[in-house]
Amino acid sequence: MAVNSSPETPLPVGEVSRMIGGWIDRLGAVWVEGQITQLSRRPGAGVVFLTLRDPSYDISVSVTCYRQVFDAVADVVGEGARVVVLAKPEWYAPRGQLSLRAAEIKPVGVGELLARLERLKKALAAEGLFAPERKKPLPFLPQLIGLVCGRASAAERDVLENARHRWPAVRFEVRNVPVQGVHAVPQVVQAVKELDEIDEVDVIIVARGGGSVEDLLPFSDEQLVRAVAQCRTPVVSAIGHEPDNPLLDHVADLRASTPTDAAKKVVPDVGEESERVRMLRDRARRCMNAFLEREERGLAHALARPSIEDPHRMIDERADQVASLIERSRRTLGHLLDRADSELTHTHARVVALSPAATLKRGYAVLQKADGHVVRDPEEVARGEVLRARVADGEFTVKAGE
Repeated sequence: MAVNSSPETPLPVGEVSRMIGGWIDRLGAVWVEGQITQLSRRPGAGVVFLTLRDPSYDISVSVTCYRQVFDAVADVVGEGARVVVLAKPEWYAPRGQLSLRAAEIKPVGVGELLARLERLKKALAAEGLFAPERKKPLPFLPQLIGLVCGRASAAERDVLENARHRWPAVRFEVRNVPVQGVHAVPQVVQAVKELDEIDEVDVIIVARGGGSVEDLLPFSDEQLVRAVAQCRTPVVSAIGHEPDNPLLDHVADLRASTPTDAAKKVVPDVGEESERVRMLRDRARRCMNAFLEREERGLAHALARPSIEDPHRMIDERADQVASLIERSRRTLGHLLDRADSELTHTHARVVALSPAATLKRGYAVLQKADGHVVRDPEEVARGEVLRARVADGEFTVKAGE
């Protein structure tokens, strides 16, 4: 609840601490899950001190319990173990410290861990984080590979040696982080995000050797899974051995069974690629030779045709026929012209014989009036009218008699 205070009426530190203690006392006992990071069992002491940490976040809380409470699970619980604690929050007013007073401690078994992981897996899958369509393809030949692994670990050695053996020019940007324990998750997440922000990094490999279910738990953490899902760079999961299957395998763009397998899947083998190039070159050469041979045979077949081998042959064969037709045409046209000329001569003679000029040459004359009208009837001429007489060699005027 709210407390009334002001600069003029401030609350003493002791009062504030007392009030916080009162609020915490109202919480009552709760079941808390976490990982033991520090354990102090002093000989002869009746109280055991331990620190309980949330593996996914950088949050820890102190826990105290009576020796008999811890002795009940001392054989199966130690530093790094996951436990469930029934505890009541306590506030130590003089120092302003919060702690938990444990009344019961239960170790978290492997079966329970697997059941929780299965529930988390289904929840993340329902969000679409494992969908195949969101996975990004790996580049054929990465120039710079980001590697997240333990310091001086076998996983680091396997990835680097195998990758450089396959392609000597490949480069790595390595981030050495804890791969198990309470600090693994935040540092792995930070390393993945750092590598994802480097534009030159083409692919990120998260690698770790084999281990127990508890050892591989950081790679099934929800925080890490979501961080990998948000990466722009393709991520390869190479955790443990073939049977191991942390949630990181499902969200990663590619799952490798081992760190060595990751190197083989990410980096192409220079010998294999050279051999593939040689085979493709030979195949291309064979295809081109076959194409040229096929075209040469087609060209030879075309050239063997009579029309191509002797293109003037058809012209020569038709030349005599054309000459004969031309001669025949000339003869026919000549006959037509001769006959037309004869007909024209006869027609001309008839025309000349029947023409007025020929009649005039035979002594006839044509009389015309002054207006050019030809006189055909004597009654057309008046007595004393002057007429024009036209004869073969000219014309003259005459006057009609009375």
